Order: sequence, then structure tokens, then C-alpha cells
Amino acid sequence: MLTLVSGGSASGKSEFAESLVVNSGCENRWYLATMLPYDEECHRRIARHRQMRAKKGFETLEVPYALQQLELTEPMQSGCALLECMSNLVANELFCPQGSGEQTEEAILRGVERLVSGCAQVVIVTNELFSDGMQYDPSTENYLRILGRINCRLAQMADRVYEVVAGIAIPWKGEKQE
Repeated sequence: MLTLVSGGSASGKSEFAESLVVNSGCENRWYLATMLPYDEECHRRIARHRQMRAKKGFETLEVPYALQQLELTEPMQSGCALLECMSNLVANELFCPQGSGEQTEEAILRGVERLVSGCAQVVIVTNELFSDGMQYDPSTENYLRILGRINCRLAQMADRVYEVVAGIAIPWKGEKQE
């Protein structure tokens, strides 16, 4: 099962996604963290997040790029993976020398397909785009277009899609709407 959770900055999407995995019944839980540390504050934040996740039963795997190369171990087939977040992964793949560059979209979608085929459940967190009405420089516009296309493909692939607004999860796909 694939679940996509989208929302704006500080919307509560990460907490909601974590709750989906924690309440899934999966004993094995992997947190696929995509943030690249670039300063001491990032390192402290990552350490704090690792501790918080461990208390919820997550094993953290750092996957800032090359998702398609993640080694899926045997317990993952009966477990849940939470990828946090697609926005960072796309930026890392697109702009880091180790990333996929022009092949970012294809590489990420291959990685997601592989992850979905290797786990009982996958939850992916991403950012809501294009509602700010701003114009950006060409490289940022390219990043946003790629992330937007990936988000659309993930929503098509997903069994469930949620948008989180002000801490409220709105089901768009896969659940009956009241």
C-alpha cells in the first residue's frame, strides 16, 4: 500500500504521516530521512529527530539521494517505510553532485516503485506546491516542475492521498469522504 501525504510548511503533515505508520500495526518501521546536514544546527536537528523517532519504534535510514539503490532487507517486506520528505529528495537529486541531475524524476520514481514492491506499506510526505503565486528563478522553477510531476505520479500510484491543512488531514483518495 502506498500513501501520499501533502501539505504546506508546518501544516502537521509529518506528524500525521508518522501516526499512519505507528497505528498501522507494522512491527518493523523504517524512517527514510532525506535531509542533508549542511551545518551544526542541521546535525543537532537530525540527532533530535532520530531520538524522537526511535521512541516511536522507527529505525532511521539516511537516504538523501539514490533511493533506487536502497538495500531492502528481509523484514521490510512485512514492514512500513516512511519517506520524509520528497521535496528534500528531489532537491538533493537535482542539485547535489552525487544526485541524478537531469534524470531525477525517473530515478526517484524507480526508487519509489522498488520501495513499494519491497514493503508492506509506504508513506511518503511531500510539500504542497504552486499556491503561493510567486515567480522564481529558472532553476527553482525547474525544481518545482519536477517535484510537481513527481507528486502527480505518486498520487496516481497511491492507494490513499491526504492533504494536511492546519493539522487536519483531508482524504482525497482511498477513503470515503463524509
